[in-house]
Amino acid sequence: MTHTPPKPLLSKSELAQKIDHTLLKPNFMATEFDQVCNEAIQYHFKTICIPPTWVAQGMRNLNGSHSEVITVVGFPLGYSESKSKALESSIAIEHGASEIDMVINIGWLKNKELKKLEDDIKIVALACGKTPLKVIIETAYLTQDEKLTAAKIAEHAGAAFVKTSTGFATGLAPGISAGATLADIQFFRQNLKPSTKIKASGGIRDFAMAIEMINAGADRLGTSASVAILNGLTNEGTY
Repeated sequence: MTHTPPKPLLSKSELAQKIDHTLLKPNFMATEFDQVCNEAIQYHFKTICIPPTWVAQGMRNLNGSHSEVITVVGFPLGYSESKSKALESSIAIEHGASEIDMVINIGWLKNKELKKLEDDIKIVALACGKTPLKVIIETAYLTQDEKLTAAKIAEHAGAAFVKTSTGFATGLAPGISAGATLADIQFFRQNLKPSTKIKASGGIRDFAMAIEMINAGADRLGTSASVAILNGLTNEGTY
């Protein structure tokens, strides 16, 4: 049976404004960075999501455009001290980052040290101030109960978004996605407040998948396949 792509509920330009055009692989070259910035300008992506040390350069490259610069902290494992994550956030915001995507300490969640987990997020949220905070809970490592617990704690601690994944989870059992799944997006949308936004990230590689994620409840998409998505193509990148 032929799979019919879902009918888009938004235009190409509206879709672009839901995309965080992402470059987070550890071995990228400066030429790739410049390309990502140029693509953001050309396609009017909402943001570029880049490492903290590149935020200032991203701001220079995107000067005068409608695209914003966002970054990640405690990335990708989440094991940094909370104060370190907060300092990373403050420095990135000083350099121009308009949103912060932080990784939770998954060990605290797994070991049911939930007060530590909530305080971790609160400390970063305080450092962010009015800058929106996205909290990455890394769904690939979690049970359904853990997903709900992490998402609810993030919501209560001041997260503007709950984000599914870093896209870099490893050592997973066969059949477990390292990135976003439709089931997880639907699950979060059903269980979080309407005011809490959802970012689907990892493994979104084509237009049909992007639209399905948005239809399921995602407010933002984190992907390195942004150009392919808008052009109706498929990209086999990992993020």
